Amino acid sequence: MALPETLYLTVDGVKLEVRKYAGADNAPTLVFLHEGLGCVGMWRDFPAKLSRATGCPALVYSRQGYGRSRACPLPRPLNYMHDEAVVVLPRLLKAAGTNDHILIGHSDGGSIALIYAGERYRAGLRGVITMAPHIFCEQISVTAIRQARRDFLAGNLRSSLAKYHLHNVDCAFWGWNNVWLDPDFRQWNIEEFLPEISVPQLVLQGKEDPYGTKKQLAGIAEQSGGAVSVQLLENCGHAPYREQADQSLALMQEFLRTVM
Repeated sequence: MALPETLYLTVDGVKLEVRKYAGADNAPTLVFLHEGLGCVGMWRDFPAKLSRATGCPALVYSRQGYGRSRACPLPRPLNYMHDEAVVVLPRLLKAAGTNDHILIGHSDGGSIALIYAGERYRAGLRGVITMAPHIFCEQISVTAIRQARRDFLAGNLRSSLAKYHLHNVDCAFWGWNNVWLDPDFRQWNIEEFLPEISVPQLVLQGKEDPYGTKKQLAGIAEQSGGAVSVQLLENCGHAPYREQADQSLALMQEFLRTVM
C-alpha cells in the first residue's frame, strides 16, 4: 500500500513532519501522538488501516526533534510533555484546520493526550485512546530507560532509530532519555489533569510492558471524569499497535463506533 507523501506544517516557525489520510467529511480526525522515541514513520501502516476501517481522516505528525521535523535544542525541559500538550498541539490542530478530533497517543504521546484533554475544555475533542500511557514516573520505567541507554550506546538501537529519525536520531534519543533519567523527573505526575477529562477513553496496555505497571491504568480509570475502558493485552509489551495490531485495531474500531 502506497503511503501519502510527507508534508510539513509550520507551528511557531517550526516545520513539523505531517502525514494525512483522507476520510469522510463529517467524521472526526484521528490525531496520532507518537512515543518518546517515535515519529511519523514508526507508526508504519497502522494509522492508514484504522482510518480506512473507520472512515475517519487521520493526522500523524512528528514532534520537533523527531523524524523529519526540525531539530530542537537540548536538553529538553522536564515539562516537555506539558509544553507539547498545552502549547504545540492546539496550534498544530489549528494550522491543520482540524475541528472534531480523537487523540490516539502511545506512551509519551498518551501522556500528552491526557494533559491536553484535562488541562482545559477542548472544543471538538470527542474521545481519547491511549496505549501504555504514563501518569507518574515508576521505577520500572527508569530501569527500562537505563537499559535503552545502554542499547543506544553499545547495541543496535541507534542504527535502528536512525532509519526513521535521520539527522534527528541523537536529538530524539537524548532529549527523551536524559529527561526520564533526571533524578528530579521522579516527581513528574499528571494525575491532576485526569478529573477534568470528561470525554470517553480507551486505554490499552500490554501485560508484559517493561515500561509501566497496571498502576498507571488504575489511576486513569479511577480518577478520570468520564467513562474509561481499560484493556490489558496478552503477549504484548510496550507497543500494542505493533505487537498486537489486529486486536488493537478491533478494540479501537469498537470504541470509535460508540464515540461516533
